[in-house]
Amino acid sequence: MIEEKSSFRVIKDAKNSAKINMATDDALISSFENNDIPILRVYHWTNSFTIGVSQDFSSYSFANEYEGDYAKRVTGGGVLFHGHDLSYSLVIPTALLKSYNIKQSYEKICYFLIDFYKKLGLKTNYAKDDESVMLSKNEFCQVGFEAYDILVNGQKIGGNAQRRTKKVIFQHGSIPICSVKKSNTNSENSNSIDNRYGISLEDLDIDLTYEKAKELLIDSFEKSFNVELIPSQLTQKEKDKKEELLKDKYDYAK
Repeated sequence: MIEEKSSFRVIKDAKNSAKINMATDDALISSFENNDIPILRVYHWTNSFTIGVSQDFSSYSFANEYEGDYAKRVTGGGVLFHGHDLSYSLVIPTALLKSYNIKQSYEKICYFLIDFYKKLGLKTNYAKDDESVMLSKNEFCQVGFEAYDILVNGQKIGGNAQRRTKKVIFQHGSIPICSVKKSNTNSENSNSIDNRYGISLEDLDIDLTYEKAKELLIDSFEKSFNVELIPSQLTQKEKDKKEELLKDKYDYAK
């Protein structure tokens, strides 16, 4: 996929709130310079949710249940619930994917996710390649189907989104690790999967810790794209930018 042998910074983050996670992504994008090393970040979440850049929190009455633990992503799409999932972010100089258009780059980048699921013994494909799937949009990410959504054993799992600037291609996505069941105990379907969260690896009888999942995901990325991975942390510039964004952009109480 990558146009030339490349090195990537790999940032393994701990569990953080939605605001911290999204401010970190935002800081990595805005701090990136033309000659910087591309970045792979893996992380997980507190019990929270994110919405697409054009959505409005006031549209969702359940926001009050999260006590402020929610944020807007820098990408589009719908509501995505967190706290049961592992996520990745990629910041890639546009030049490294210069021979691919948007759809091609999206498909190529997602290949390492396909490899990750295959390592777990799961059959995977894109929604566009399954004739039984009707592509459709929905305000909840896990309910709708887009062309490059990943299906595992015929069911959508996780979600991915991309944003482009002049300097970078940014992509992030979610891999559900733990099952989320419907909480309405008065319903005969109370033990069924909540469609707003979608299926998880646990629902597919795969028991995986977040740390093990991080290692497998990083290994799939390294082997899929034949890149050199350099363990890293946020630079001081990135930390400063994250703190600035948390104060000026992600403080929704203002």
